[in-house]
Amino acid sequence: MGMSVTISTAESSDAEKILKLQYLCYQSEAELYGDYSIEPLTQTLDHLRAELSEGCVLVARLGEEVVGSVRGVVDDDGTARIGKLIVHPRLQRHGLGGRLLSAVEDRLAAEAEAKRYRLFTGHRSEVNLRMYRKLGYEQVGAAKPVSRRLSLVTMEKSAETAGYAATA
Repeated sequence: MGMSVTISTAESSDAEKILKLQYLCYQSEAELYGDYSIEPLTQTLDHLRAELSEGCVLVARLGEEVVGSVRGVVDDDGTARIGKLIVHPRLQRHGLGGRLLSAVEDRLAAEAEAKRYRLFTGHRSEVNLRMYRKLGYEQVGAAKPVSRRLSLVTMEKSAETAGYAATA
């Protein structure tokens, strides 16, 4: 009998598990851009712990194992900034990323009155770009260069379309 993945609020005791998973998940991004100094690979445990106390951090668990995570925080203008959506490589392409994204959107709308959602990804990250578009996100503005090899694409959607996009 298989276990199902559950999504819940991250606990402070999850910090190390999230950071290890983040390190694993961002290896492919670093390889894609030839840059292993990207922020998700250099983030410290103390910085991650601070994020746990400042915003909404969700984890996906398979039994006791943390197999996914996402973070979000809402600015004063109602913009929810969503970041570091990660899913263990063995569970990717099964809809868990979309479930995590939908869960953080719902939480940020309910608890912090988010009016719009904003996230970013690398310009060559086709799998991510495709998923975000499928979930109702659209690119806003031109990609912003971060380094010689990496530009970030900013994507956004209105909170009013969030529920629709998740079920479309």
